[in-house]
This record gives sequence, structure tokens and C-alpha cells, in this order.
Amino acid sequence: MSTPVIVSQLQTMFQQLNASNCHSGLIEAVYAPNMVFEDSFHRIEGTDAFCDYCANLYQNLSYCRFNFERCISQNNEAMLTWTMDYAHPRLRGGKNISVEGASLLRFDDKITYHRDFFDGGKLLYEHVPVLGSVIRKLKSRLA
Repeated sequence: MSTPVIVSQLQTMFQQLNASNCHSGLIEAVYAPNMVFEDSFHRIEGTDAFCDYCANLYQNLSYCRFNFERCISQNNEAMLTWTMDYAHPRLRGGKNISVEGASLLRFDDKITYHRDFFDGGKLLYEHVPVLGSVIRKLKSRLA
């Protein structure tokens, strides 16, 4: 099954997105004005708020790259798997952090709903000094 055009446009957008172009129209070209974005930490409604969120997020990162792996689509929905590599100066000594995830997308001409699924510990908590070692110990005990 081929990847819908809007999903390909989303992939291209995330390959190009950075702190300086979040308000350039890239996001609005892919997302509907009344879109909803959700993940483990946020619920954001509307492209204006999503542009602000992305600008804040990217401003604090040294870099952020996505490797899109698989897309499964049916009708006006798609599930997209990815690996995100990023670095934040205050997490893990500024070294690369790699997180696998998936995005559920709903769309018409543009994306109206975007829900990200990922391990919040791998994304953030495990890399916070002191807290990270506690979480890693807890995870090893559960295994």
C-alpha cells in the first residue's frame, strides 16, 4: 500500500523543520488550522499553538532528526513508525538520544489529528541526572 501524499508531505516537513522555520508556513502547509496534536506530555489544538510548541522545542535542541520507517494507511488514517535522534545540551551530556515511536494520523486534505506514541522514559526521564539512574534501576528490576 502506498504512502498517502499528505503523509509524505509530513515526512518532508519534519526533515526540514528547525528552530528558525517553525513559523514559515511549513507546518500550515501540512496541518489543518483546527488540528489536534497529542503525545505523552501535551495536547495542542490549532496550528498557531503547534507552531509555537515546535519553535520552543527546536530552540532548546542541538539537533533533531527523524528516520521514517513504515507507513500503514487505510481510508483517511495512517500509522507511521519512526526513530527520532536528538540532542539536548542538558540531557545525557549533550550526546545523541535515540527514541522509537509511532504516529497515528487522521487527515482529509491536511492532517487534522496527530497522536505520537513513544516511551517517555527513553525520550526524557532516563536522561535527567539522578532521576535517570533511578528509572533505569526500576526498569532492570521489572525485567
